[in-house]
Amino acid sequence: MIRRVLVANRGEIAVRIIRACRDMNIEMVTVFSEADRDAQFASLATKSVCIGPARASESYMNQANIIEAALKTDCDAIHPGYGFLSENAEFAERVKDAGLIFIGPSADAIRSLGDKATAKRIMRECGVPTVPGSDGVVATLPEAKAEAARIGYPVLVKASAGGGGRGMRRADDEQSLEAAFSEAGAEALAAFGSDELYIEKLILNPRHIEVQLIADRHGNVLSLGERECSVQRRSQKILEEAPSKAVSAELRAKFTEYAVRAAKAVNYENAGTVEFVLAPDESVYFIEMNTRLQVEHPVTEAVTGFDLVREQIRVASGLELSAAQSDIAITGHAIECRLCAEDPENGFMPSPGTIDFVHLPGGFGIRVDTAIFPGCRVPPYYDSMLAKIIAHGKTRNEAVYRMRRALEELIVRGVKTNLGQLYMVLYNREFLTGSYDTGILENAEYGTLNME
Repeated sequence: MIRRVLVANRGEIAVRIIRACRDMNIEMVTVFSEADRDAQFASLATKSVCIGPARASESYMNQANIIEAALKTDCDAIHPGYGFLSENAEFAERVKDAGLIFIGPSADAIRSLGDKATAKRIMRECGVPTVPGSDGVVATLPEAKAEAARIGYPVLVKASAGGGGRGMRRADDEQSLEAAFSEAGAEALAAFGSDELYIEKLILNPRHIEVQLIADRHGNVLSLGERECSVQRRSQKILEEAPSKAVSAELRAKFTEYAVRAAKAVNYENAGTVEFVLAPDESVYFIEMNTRLQVEHPVTEAVTGFDLVREQIRVASGLELSAAQSDIAITGHAIECRLCAEDPENGFMPSPGTIDFVHLPGGFGIRVDTAIFPGCRVPPYYDSMLAKIIAHGKTRNEAVYRMRRALEELIVRGVKTNLGQLYMVLYNREFLTGSYDTGILENAEYGTLNME
């Protein structure tokens, strides 16, 4: 078994991994930037190492410094969390070459699935339906126009190396395609270091459904059910739930079959999420596979009772999965809200600063994953997420009521947050009836409610 893990991340996911390691009697090492010197996660581990200046490119993305820190502190393995280097094939390879264990999939799997155009080709070859689109990267605007005309408008221009809504633009006609192609390429280059793009048919009024998987090196693949991630702002998820109200038993079997087939096509190992679009006519299309732990993994843990981080570490140690598919049962319903330091009155721009006061919710059925505390600084250099609030109930309605209560109890002062928007979603008629899609936030003004 792995005996000491370096956590190559920050914030609430670093705390989450540290807690899982403690439960397994595994020692932890954290790394931190100069901006995070006084952060909570930096003080919870067995050892902590400063790896560079505030900017992520010089610290949390500095592969050499992270690996050197792991070797100098006698670690066996590195857990990348999510974001930063979690889906970087070169980093996974360098970790392995240094004699360390990468707690995640192989570099080959990351490379195959990380390039969205390549991933779509692999899925087509193994019989998983994909959204109609270009057969690989489109290098020039004339190529993009030709592909869009063939597929039919509206289309999405998407970063081949991207994810999380970055490097993605909608085009409704040839004129708007020109701006979309230029803007998506520029954003993709800045975010991912590659401006390669592909074209995809835009499925109107879709739902965003994803399936959580975990696999071991012995050929076993376990599906832990689906999550609904359709409450999005600018293609960024802000609320997730499990299971999805839109997914019948028949659809669930289809999602599971496609997800497992996708994992086996690349000999996948460790945790991963296969993401799909569900069209209004119940057609299912693969869009991407995230080769890492997801931000929204707690809702799956809530309804299955399955500790995903613990299982990641076990699998990385070479052990077989601790459960069979027949052992997995979905119990009740769970909802997760992402609390972010954002200014609703300024287009939800990041709101860094010092948290003067915080009161976190609790009570039966409530879980909070966070690393904030009174007096802590929210630096401007990283993702703006402050906390994840997870509510679990026997029914969807009970989960909604518990989440409302939790958000009513939650107080954060010193930085602006999206708390009001999250609270108002829980009263949205489409959300309450479960009849919503990814456009749920487009036709309503949320976020100005003062929750203090």
